[in-house]
Amino acid sequence: MFTTHSFRGLVLATGLATITSTVAFAKTHDVSMTAVETDIVIEGSGEKYAAWTFDGQMPGPVVRVVEGDTIQFTLTNPATNKYPHAMDFHAAEIDFLKNYRAVNAGETISYTFVARKPGVFFYHCGAPPMIQHVARGMFGAIIVDPKNSKAWPKADREYVLVQSEYFKNPDDVQSMFDRKFDGVMFNGGIFKYHPFVTGGGKLDAKPGERVRIYFVNAGPNEFSAFHPIGEIWDNVYESGNPANKLTGVQTYVVGPGSAATFDVVVESAGAYPLVTHSLTAALRGAIAVLVASPDAKSQTLMPMVPWKVTVPQTEITPAPGH
Repeated sequence: MFTTHSFRGLVLATGLATITSTVAFAKTHDVSMTAVETDIVIEGSGEKYAAWTFDGQMPGPVVRVVEGDTIQFTLTNPATNKYPHAMDFHAAEIDFLKNYRAVNAGETISYTFVARKPGVFFYHCGAPPMIQHVARGMFGAIIVDPKNSKAWPKADREYVLVQSEYFKNPDDVQSMFDRKFDGVMFNGGIFKYHPFVTGGGKLDAKPGERVRIYFVNAGPNEFSAFHPIGEIWDNVYESGNPANKLTGVQTYVVGPGSAATFDVVVESAGAYPLVTHSLTAALRGAIAVLVASPDAKSQTLMPMVPWKVTVPQTEITPAPGH
């Protein structure tokens, strides 16, 4: 006979099985980065910038995990550097005094956190003056994919775009406080994905594909009004969380230190600039052209061409099935 006691036992057993299954699928990722003070090419003419970076690239490597995964993070500040550096993950929920403290040249720091919430999040150096460390290139994106892959439509292509301000003199901290930027970049380059300027590349897609843009605003100061010229965002997800969905959005504001995920489906072949509609920023570098063509080739998550980085781009990928 199936009694009430049996029913309760079945419920408890089912719940336990669900919890066990969730834990079993969670993974632990060892993520290590090195603070590298180096020159970075930021413009098609070959102009260089005296940057402070993670792993020698600006933005730093894309970290990608799945909701519920554990990240064991280590930051190394080599003895060859001149300045203290740190790491602040917006995807983490941990004590910042203990974990986000600055480490001097020749030191290492390690900490662990669980990526509990899905989305796309900012990471950056928090060493003082933080405004200078961010302006000089110590920032990047971490994607936390939802553990339920059906929480949103499947994307045909994905790109990461990180917006940041460029200050010609990276030692002029007062200009950073005064918001006197000289340009605005996507992924560490002025007009990096604008094929109609010197040395510019582009973002590729095929007509009808769902293109997903993981967008982070590194700042350090300016808001972004992200807009697809000639298109409308099909969906916008605040902080990249599938639960925070807006539909049919023309322009969406992303503040400094924040992020959002944007879906667009381009029906026809052609060029579709993705810009911040703060025109003083767009016309000084923050334009990325999405070119829809039937013969579009595949590209990496954060294309670094045409300007090469000093070390290979790295990425922590999610578990199979996500």
